[in-house]
Amino acid sequence: MESTHRPAVRVICLDAAHRVLLLRWRDPLAGTWLWEPPGGGIEPGETPLEAARRELVEETGLPPDAVVDRSVPVERDVRWNGKRYVGQERFFVAHFVEEQPALVRTGLLPDEQANLDTHAWVVWSDLDSLPDPVEPPQLPAVLGALAPDGPWRVRRS
Repeated sequence: MESTHRPAVRVICLDAAHRVLLLRWRDPLAGTWLWEPPGGGIEPGETPLEAARRELVEETGLPPDAVVDRSVPVERDVRWNGKRYVGQERFFVAHFVEEQPALVRTGLLPDEQANLDTHAWVVWSDLDSLPDPVEPPQLPAVLGALAPDGPWRVRRS
């Protein structure tokens, strides 16, 4: 399978109870499922932060100003629609004051509408127990890097 790199961003959304927002997508070619944070490609002339805020609005309808101007690089290796995407993506974090804010799908492209199955606000400790793969697999470590003071922090006595 040929691999390609697409400059892209993802947004880890955290609600008031520190749940993580994941979107469940169906691969249009393979028919497999995966969970991942909102995000997508960086358009020409966009900064990674601008792309993260735009993608958040398009895929969820959540307010773009919730995305904090702080990111971490994450190495990705994911198969989607017959292609293998390999390379670094920027992951941002967004904080919401309410629990499980409602999402709106009106900004999705037609193929995204067809392939986005559902979403879930997932307790961080349940990320490894979802029935379908979570992308990226190192999401708990990314979460710790972006929000080190969260409940996932390793406490030492």
